[in-house]
Amino acid sequence: VQLQASGGGLVQAGGSLRLSCAASGIMFNNIAMSWYRQAPGKQRDFVASATSDGRPYYSGSAKGRFTISRDGARSTVYLQMNSLKPEDTAVYFCRVAGTDFWGQGTQVTVSS
Repeated sequence: VQLQASGGGLVQAGGSLRLSCAASGIMFNNIAMSWYRQAPGKQRDFVASATSDGRPYYSGSAKGRFTISRDGARSTVYLQMNSLKPEDTAVYFCRVAGTDFWGQGTQVTVSS
């Protein structure tokens, strides 16, 4: 199983980014996918997940600003992040939900 995350970068507060995570070596349409994030010196926290049929779940901080989606044809899960805040700064990781399969992380930095 390989998960390749991309799309991070530097953005000003109030801006938007879309993260992507391409999966391979796994039956993508049969699995739930999740996004987590880890800020410096902090634990890794859940951000959002999407079930195999696309039902989304969000953390409190993500709800209303972030949208998770998936494209089965591309075996890719996305995280659209709007109205970004400096406290969203973190390394963002995708994960096959409930497993130890993690992507390598992509850095998101939000400047004030």
